Amino acid sequence: MNRIIALHNAAFARIEAAAPVILPTLARFTFAAVLLGYYWNSAMTKLGDGLFGFVNLSSGAYVQMFPKQMEAVGYDPSMLGFGYKLVALAGTWAEFVLPLLLVIGLFTRLASLGMIGFVAVQSLTDIYGHNADAETVGHWFDSVSDAHILDQRAFWVFILIYLVFRGAGPVSVDRLVLDRPAPAPQAVSG
Repeated sequence: MNRIIALHNAAFARIEAAAPVILPTLARFTFAAVLLGYYWNSAMTKLGDGLFGFVNLSSGAYVQMFPKQMEAVGYDPSMLGFGYKLVALAGTWAEFVLPLLLVIGLFTRLASLGMIGFVAVQSLTDIYGHNADAETVGHWFDSVSDAHILDQRAFWVFILIYLVFRGAGPVSVDRLVLDRPAPAPQAVSG
């Protein structure tokens, strides 16, 4: 029995040693494979027409982000205040920038925190702004595992939390930029 335990421990010690290389890279790959296209497609639907569509968002952007407010103003985004425009711009740009930062592994921990906040706001908007039904919201600890909000987004956030704690891993821009040794202090001559 001791030999089996020793073999088990030796095998899993090698696997565990590889974890700092494999797991952050796999988490970022999974994010790219599952969510990069999702967020970029969502952001594309918010862009307005023409060259400055990234600044002059479509009315659909405001409907997606502020459904009840847009209904109240007759779906005319010009009736919303400047704060709504700033939030819509920041949200749209975040849908492009934060996923890109995660995929290339640049400022990964900050980008992951940003995405966690984004997913939380997105979920609350779906639930309270768009009045998502109980089936779409779902319930934890039930026998159904495919609810779009609580079930799916729990896995999204888990990947992001992992990246907050562990960073981007060795195959990342962070490794090139952030993990440089600090320069040696210079001697003071007097």
